[in-house]
Amino acid sequence: MSNAFATETTAPQITPHPVIGRASYYARHFNGRKTASGERMNPNQLTAASKTLPLGTRVQVTNLENGRIVHVTINDRGPYVRGRVIDLTPRAAEALDMSRQGTARVEVRQEADPVIQEADALPPTLPPNSN
Repeated sequence: MSNAFATETTAPQITPHPVIGRASYYARHFNGRKTASGERMNPNQLTAASKTLPLGTRVQVTNLENGRIVHVTINDRGPYVRGRVIDLTPRAAEALDMSRQGTARVEVRQEADPVIQEADALPPTLPPNSN
């Protein structure tokens, strides 16, 4: 028997394929409140809430109504409204030109992890011991 309802205790999963749904943005009364990551919600940052993506994940959000794109970092959980796939900060919503409408049909695509340069991945070398 399958459980048709997700719970908050369900571990977030990586979504390799894009997700299409509605985006909304945080109301003003969330300004300064702690997010799931422990950060304070800053309406001027490019961050967002997702129910399924791991905290710290970078995603590209495309407004399918006008083609505008914004890149955000997931730092909170939500939205908890049926049909909505991401909750954006007001700055991210403004970048997508959806502030006036309040919601928009979007595609959310997880970005690849940043490429680590080989030199950055190696620890610094010590000079040989001259004993």
